Amino acid sequence: MHSLLPLPDERIYAPYKIGALVEVLAEQGIPPHDSLMGSGVDADHLQDPSTLTSIRQYLTVCMNALALSQDPATPFLLGARLRVSAYGIYGYALLSCLSIRDYFRLALKYRRLATPPMAIEWNEHDDLATWSFPDIFVLDPAQDLRRFLIEQQFSLHVTHLQDVAGAACPPLRASFSYPAPDHAGIYEDYLHCPCAFGQARCELVYDRAVLDRKPMMAHPLTAALMQETCDRLLGQAKTERGTAGSVYQILMTRPGESPDMESAARMLNMTSRTLRRRLLAEDTTFQAIADDVRSTLAQEYLQTTKMSIFDIAMLLGFSDAASFRRALKRWTGKGPRQFRP
Repeated sequence: MHSLLPLPDERIYAPYKIGALVEVLAEQGIPPHDSLMGSGVDADHLQDPSTLTSIRQYLTVCMNALALSQDPATPFLLGARLRVSAYGIYGYALLSCLSIRDYFRLALKYRRLATPPMAIEWNEHDDLATWSFPDIFVLDPAQDLRRFLIEQQFSLHVTHLQDVAGAACPPLRASFSYPAPDHAGIYEDYLHCPCAFGQARCELVYDRAVLDRKPMMAHPLTAALMQETCDRLLGQAKTERGTAGSVYQILMTRPGESPDMESAARMLNMTSRTLRRRLLAEDTTFQAIADDVRSTLAQEYLQTTKMSIFDIAMLLGFSDAASFRRALKRWTGKGPRQFRP
C-alpha cells in the first residue's frame, strides 16, 4: 500500500506544520519573520483556521530551518510537536479508528489531507509491520532537505502511534538509506529504537502484533463520521486539482457514460496526447482517475442504494457482476457485500 503525492503549489492545507516549525525555531531564538522568509506566509495567519498553504511553502520554511537553526534535533522536535490532534478532522479520524491496523490504513488513505512532502508505504509481512519511505519527494529536494524531511517523518510516526495507542509503542528498529550523519547519536533518543544507516531503504519497523491493539479513543460512531468527512474532503481536493480535477469532474458527473480519454479530451478542448501529458505532469493517469471514480461511486451506490450488484456493475461500465467484484476487491480489498449497511 502506498500514498500518492500532491501537486507542490496546491494551497489546500491548514498551516499546522508550518506553525509547529515556526514555534520550534522561535524557542531557539529565531524570529517567525526569519523562519517564514520567502514562503509567502504571514506569521499573523498561522492561527487563522481559514489560512491555506501549499507543500512548496512548507518546504521553504524547512529550508529556512536548515539555514538558520544550529540544532540538529530540529526535525525530531518538529515531529514530536505535531500531535495527531493538530491535524483536524484527519487527526480525529485516526484517533477514533477501531484498531492500530485501521490507523495504519487510514493514515495512508487520507494522507493527502496532511501536507505530505514525500511518498510512504506500509505492509504486513511475517511478524512485522513496516512503514517504508521510497526516495520519492515533492519538488525533488536537495539531500540535506531530504534528510530533514525523513527525520521529521520518522519522529512524527513515533509520536502519532503513541497518541493513537494511548501508550508508548516504540518501533523494533529504524533503518536509513543514507550514511550516518554527524548527529546520528540523537536518532535513538527520539525514535526509541536501534537505528542503522547505509541500508537498502528507509524503514520504520514494528512488531506486527501491535496492529491488533485497540486505540485508546476508539469509537465506532465517531470513526464512521470522521472517515465520511475525510472522504468528502478528499473528494473535494481531487476535483479542485488542475487538469486531473477537471477529469474527475467529467467522470463523476457522467457515471453511466464512462467517457474514454479521447472523449474527455474533447470536452476539455485539447487532444488526448495533450491530456495524457498534462496528467503525467500531475503524477497521475486517465486510467488511475477512472478507477478512482468508479471505486468511489461503487462504494456510494453499495452503501446508499438498494441497487443490485449486477445493476451497479452495468452502471459503472462493467460487462458482468464478476468483473465488478474483482475490480472492487482490487481497489478496496473488500467484496460488494462488505459495503452494504
